[in-house]
Amino acid sequence: MENTHIHPISGMIREINSIFFEMGFTFAEGPEIESEYYNFDALNIPKDHPARDMWDTFWLKPLNARKLLRTHTSPVQVRYMEEHEPPLRIIAPGKVYRNEATDMTHEAQFYQLEGLMIGHDVTLAHLKGVLAEFFGKFFGGDVEIRLRPGFFPFVEPGVEVDMRLVGENAPERLKDKWIEIMGAGMVHPKVLEYSGINPKEWQGFAFGAGIERLGMLKYGIDDARLFHTGDLRFVNQF
Repeated sequence: MENTHIHPISGMIREINSIFFEMGFTFAEGPEIESEYYNFDALNIPKDHPARDMWDTFWLKPLNARKLLRTHTSPVQVRYMEEHEPPLRIIAPGKVYRNEATDMTHEAQFYQLEGLMIGHDVTLAHLKGVLAEFFGKFFGGDVEIRLRPGFFPFVEPGVEVDMRLVGENAPERLKDKWIEIMGAGMVHPKVLEYSGINPKEWQGFAFGAGIERLGMLKYGIDDARLFHTGDLRFVNQF
């Protein structure tokens, strides 16, 4: 009998969960068929907000039910905060859907990793520390983190996260290169309020990245579509 292989996405999710578990994070999940409220409104993206144009949404019939295929795993964060008292640390990997054309770096269905940490004195410095620890273990080598201003309606301030792998253990193809890796920021006070958390007492950070994107960097893959072909010649390499 031939050896069996774990699909690379499943393997990465297991590895991601293990790394964050060591840092005190809990795994969380939610429905893929989501309401307009949790996918947009509770994340500070009201109906008339231009930021809705950032997501090409699959709306489900009947349209007046306002149900959709979730465009990100951020709704999991809101649902978790509604049901759990802070402080809290969670990661939420899962499938998301965007109504867009597919190419080497885009798919209509893909996997996203999101993380959330809420406490009394959580800052962007904690975000940098958590991500440096994660990337160092996930990719190998020591990691430098750089934050640049960015916009996401559910965080304020929002940042774009770049990483650079350094040191003798860093993979050569990634070594000493600044790589744009994810979006992040401090959770917007309105999102905390929607979730039933007092923003005057609690604060925290959130981040999100595509798991296929992480895999492309980790394994040197140049076409994200390979993850979803079901081609055993690809899967059996892992």
